[in-house]
Amino acid sequence: MNPSTNARPLDLLVICPRGLEQLLAEELAALGAEPGKTTVGGVNAHADLSTAYRLCLWSRLANRVVLCLARAEGIETPEQLRDGVAGVPWEAHLAPGTTLAVDFHGRSEAIRHTRFGAQTVKDGVVDRLQAGGRARPTVDLERPDLRLYASLHRGRLVLGIDLAGESLHRRGYRRDLGHAPLKENLAAALLVRAGWPEMARQGAPLVDPLCGAGTLLIEAAMMAADLAPGLARRRFGFHGWAGHDEGSWRELRREAEARASIGRKRCRSRLYGFDQSPAALSAAKANAMRAGVPALVELHGGGLAELVRPGGLPDAPGLVITNPPYGERLGELPELVGLYTTLGERVRAAFPGFRLAVFTANPDLGHRIRLRAHKQYALRNGPLEAKLLLMAVPEGEEQAVAGEGARRSEGARMFANRLAKNRRRLKKWLKKSGESCYRLYDADMPEYALAIDVYGSRVHVQEYAAPKSVDPAQAQKRLFEALAVIPETLGVDPGSVVIKRRQRQAGRAQYQKQAASGERFEVREGRARLWVNLRDYLDTGLFLDHRPVRRMLGEMAAGKRFLNLFCYTGAATVQAALGSGDIGGASESVSVDLSNTYLEWARDNFALNRLDPGRHRVVRDDCLRWLETARAEFDLIFLDPPTFSNSKKMDATLDVQRDHGRLVRLAMARLAPAGTLVFSNNQRRFRLDADLAEQYAVEDISSRTFDPDFNRNPDLHHVFLIRHREDA
Repeated sequence: MNPSTNARPLDLLVICPRGLEQLLAEELAALGAEPGKTTVGGVNAHADLSTAYRLCLWSRLANRVVLCLARAEGIETPEQLRDGVAGVPWEAHLAPGTTLAVDFHGRSEAIRHTRFGAQTVKDGVVDRLQAGGRARPTVDLERPDLRLYASLHRGRLVLGIDLAGESLHRRGYRRDLGHAPLKENLAAALLVRAGWPEMARQGAPLVDPLCGAGTLLIEAAMMAADLAPGLARRRFGFHGWAGHDEGSWRELRREAEARASIGRKRCRSRLYGFDQSPAALSAAKANAMRAGVPALVELHGGGLAELVRPGGLPDAPGLVITNPPYGERLGELPELVGLYTTLGERVRAAFPGFRLAVFTANPDLGHRIRLRAHKQYALRNGPLEAKLLLMAVPEGEEQAVAGEGARRSEGARMFANRLAKNRRRLKKWLKKSGESCYRLYDADMPEYALAIDVYGSRVHVQEYAAPKSVDPAQAQKRLFEALAVIPETLGVDPGSVVIKRRQRQAGRAQYQKQAASGERFEVREGRARLWVNLRDYLDTGLFLDHRPVRRMLGEMAAGKRFLNLFCYTGAATVQAALGSGDIGGASESVSVDLSNTYLEWARDNFALNRLDPGRHRVVRDDCLRWLETARAEFDLIFLDPPTFSNSKKMDATLDVQRDHGRLVRLAMARLAPAGTLVFSNNQRRFRLDADLAEQYAVEDISSRTFDPDFNRNPDLHHVFLIRHREDA
């Protein structure tokens, strides 16, 4: 391409992640382009060819630099799109033998799939070339010589050549991406927003206390060393373009190499990364080496709680910047509340006078840092809405950090006091009973609407859904306060606290996995050994409020034939089979449930207690259907149906208030003349069918089936002993 062509302004569309448009416009101007109107995820600009190359080589924020060859309005149909593409002089842009690929974005009423749109664009290119006697080009979707860009939005077509080729955020230094890492151009944007370029010019230090694979560190080092982000790339999209000017490109590369050589030598900034994962630190070291900045980056192992000021760190204030975990799932919050709190504590202690920048998709967690954000920038990390929080770390006397208790709100202190009070109240009972699984707190304070159960050294927290009258932000704040208080007050590790949102369990929801940790562990209840899983399901495998009922079944079951309907994980059957004290247990048992998940769990519980599967059987069936066809007789039956179920495996829905009469009568048909049916349910407003009391001998023993940890909620469950009348 001759010099006069090189100097001609080119119509460019520079594409970036959403939220970076203004930053990109400023960067384009600094690199010599003339930015124009911004769009969602892009900036229109004009520049000569050398400057277009410079954008590809030096832009830290862009994904693509598109040389626009056509802009058209009123494009709706495939025919209009194809004709519009065919009007471009492709023979001037595609050399013979050039392979191509088309990236199509957008849609219209007639063009609804990007693949169809890309195919139509390719057909238009072929039409133009074949009309001029050229052979049709070959499509190569993986490694094309030239990549075309087409965008169709509300009838407006933008068509051009992608001068970048592979997205510019791929600098080439990351090989093992690990788990959802921060993209390089987003990391660069965070650094720009945090003011790092100016700080780096002054030789300021930078610290990432949760550095992972080192993306923030490396992007910061490249800025500090004046190293072009595209310098390590050997090929760009323009290398396959017929209009490419290799001389101009080589001159720009030589300039960038010279600047990098000088920049590395002159760089006065030191960059420090910390992480407790050896694999992450190994990846960060390899990435820094490939990026050409290993001498600028110093890596240290260790958890956030051990974060200290590195030896040799300059006295001058610097930047602490990090991208901590966000907690996309509710169950991740307990550890993260502690992590953000620890982050604030350690930064205040080790880096007074520094600037702190935290990028998070959960700004409410950012409040746990306990520093006021003087600036917030809304950005996106992939599909997640996120914010960059900028905070000043106080210095001198201001940096004194009060203990966690002193920093708590009044409500949080009251909540902590209530937990401690409840533990004291239950202490004597727990020591006497030997129970290790119990309910510690159940929305005792309405502001902290949680149910908290202790399972040995682990804690299971269920959040009650807040009513519409409660401000969601306040509810979230109180939840985070509670999650900060619980580990310290109960003396457990935050990683041992599991949080779930409590909701009505209908149909198959109660059987469906919430996670896949496989993290089950053994607990003891009396003589029984039982498996529980706090993370993977809505329930844990053990209904703690029914502990006295299971104990009673163990006392009643000696030598008897036992039937457990809606058996769940078989805990009641285990207690019945083991018996109580020196009294033996049930001679045989049948446990019926419709869920394969629960029945497998029951089998594991039976095996854990060495129950003979020949005498203690599990049956997968709808309990109503099984009762209607069963012929066996039992001396003791436990009937504990769910409040409501609409499982697809059932013939009809089950509503315990509506259907309990039928259930009880079917169960009584299987009960021996001198036997006992223990009927239980958790419908808080349950009322027993009056006809049952007339037909059978019924005794309401609900008030006797609550241990001290549940006696605050007398309507939590209802339990009845039902027997055949002697005069029947």
